[in-house]
Amino acid sequence: MTLVGVYLQANMKKLAVLISDGGTGTNLQAIIDGVESKAINAQLIIVISDTEKALGLGRAKKHHIPYYILQPQDILEQILKNTYRVDFVILAGWKKFISKKMIELFANRIFNLHPGLIPDTVNGVVKNPDQTRGLWNRGKFTEAAVRKFLETKATYAGSSIHFLTQEFDFGPVLARCFEKIQPNDTVETLYRRLKVKENALYVDVLSKLCNKQS
Repeated sequence: MTLVGVYLQANMKKLAVLISDGGTGTNLQAIIDGVESKAINAQLIIVISDTEKALGLGRAKKHHIPYYILQPQDILEQILKNTYRVDFVILAGWKKFISKKMIELFANRIFNLHPGLIPDTVNGVVKNPDQTRGLWNRGKFTEAAVRKFLETKATYAGSSIHFLTQEFDFGPVLARCFEKIQPNDTVETLYRRLKVKENALYVDVLSKLCNKQS
């Protein structure tokens, strides 16, 4: 590697992705692909899971990315700050509670993808592309959130990437995506299409932020 290459690598943002066994790891894969293609100008230095059963671990192993299984005695914020010295923390299906201390330590540096349309203000509303009211789905996990889109006969489903804050399911929104609901949609068919847009959204957000700050 040239001296210029060493300098550029040293100045790249360091990413950690936190996963669990709640999904198949498609957001992790999208981020891996984005880093490998250099669409995301950053280093994915660690994948952390709270269980050995997370399917995303297989994706990390396939791409030779270091991974770590969080133990009950571990203090997550210390591992991220002191052991791996990460710049950004990306939640991709993470299930465990994120402490107030960690949110303070990584203020505006923890990314979360929420299966709903988070407004810019607590009392605000997000409009769908057809100007109908978008659903926040505050407090709902993925399957319940997608089901609510269908049960309320919403015209669009949508997801938001935001910075994690002390305010539950709320924080500065970085980007949103929308997916038109079809008449015969089920939870599975709707989420399959929405997930593709979520994957692309994560790459787009990280590309813009990491490329800007590197």
